[in-house]
Amino acid sequence: MNLSDLPTASALATPITRAACLALDAQDPLAHCRERFALPEGVIYLDGNSLGAMPCAVPPRMQRAIEQEWAQGLIRSWNDADWYPAPQRVGGRIAALIGAETDEVIVADSISINLFKVLVAALRLRPGRRVILGENANFPTDAYVAGGVAELVNAEFRAVDSEDVLAALNEDVAVVTLTHVNYKSGKVYDMAAITRRAHEVGALVVWDLAHTAGAMPCALNACNADFALGCGYKYLNGGPGAPAFVFVAKRHQDGLRQPLTGWHGHAKPFEFSQSYVPAPGIDRMLVGTAPQLGLIALEAALTAFDGVDMQALRRKSQSLTSLFIALVDQELAGHGFGLATPREPNARGSQVSLTHAEGYAIVQALIARGVIGDFRSPDILRFGFAALYLSHAEVWDAVATLKDVMASAAWSAPEFMARKAVT
Repeated sequence: MNLSDLPTASALATPITRAACLALDAQDPLAHCRERFALPEGVIYLDGNSLGAMPCAVPPRMQRAIEQEWAQGLIRSWNDADWYPAPQRVGGRIAALIGAETDEVIVADSISINLFKVLVAALRLRPGRRVILGENANFPTDAYVAGGVAELVNAEFRAVDSEDVLAALNEDVAVVTLTHVNYKSGKVYDMAAITRRAHEVGALVVWDLAHTAGAMPCALNACNADFALGCGYKYLNGGPGAPAFVFVAKRHQDGLRQPLTGWHGHAKPFEFSQSYVPAPGIDRMLVGTAPQLGLIALEAALTAFDGVDMQALRRKSQSLTSLFIALVDQELAGHGFGLATPREPNARGSQVSLTHAEGYAIVQALIARGVIGDFRSPDILRFGFAALYLSHAEVWDAVATLKDVMASAAWSAPEFMARKAVT
């Protein structure tokens, strides 16, 4: 077997063995990237789609920022340590991962705030149109924000099923907002086709890349995308609550009027004028002072992608997820699991979601045994495959652990049935 074989791993004539998985790892061109992460012993981490593992480059960089730049440099570090241009600098690093130019991406705020900004800005670019189009199965916060924007500006938020998005695009729609990779199922939208159809009817598109950036290639400019946003703490590994990023295609930047006109988005913020004049280009998407320690951590974390071919990353991701699905078929038949993720490798992101009536308790039992995934209501067991640090042997071991949890009914212990605040 080789990496290109595994998308059809379920069709192998003989059972998939751990030895075969080790053989795949031996020829993995990204195996060396695992050394870039501080991974705990005895843990198989399948939740990088929720919170990425910590890159080894982060602690020393944070130590320098805290002990030298903050403690000793104090306010001088905005200039002396290059704090001030960090949003643009880190945005440029992310741009390389999502198919954008360096001056089209900036790090700022959170996904929710950036979504609010770009939805209002997009509506302003399409006067006379009042419909924001979304999908019913999107991450709820995106729907909440879109609904709030619609209420604020007397527009309509219209949500349809994912398979109906193309048909719902018409001349009433000002902007469509979609998550490229669905947070529950892992299903991937055809970014090029939807963007093309939206433009045919005169609409703009906002892409949420929360489960895309750092997990798979993305070609924003090749697809002629208008806006995009994403978070820094999933596959980008920037740490809990890491700042988000926002992309605005260069053709829209000069005419863009975003609603949160803060001083860092001003053309000359340190002149402290009482009249707002937007900064040129992507800088106008800034609002207030950047969370500098979060930016520093994210910038250091992004060095884990140095020299990584995103196409090779995608191939390994598909190999890992295909292997997981094939092993679930092979090892877990009769245990009540369903598959919520597309079997076709190109139709999914870097996660696999299983369904089970006792999904929450099963995930908790797995976590207790060192296999960390997460649960999404009502019945989704969600497993993320961060190709920079996961191996095929770990996938085999994870499924073996899941098989044992089911065969022994370990999941039925009372401590695994009690719901925690974060699932």
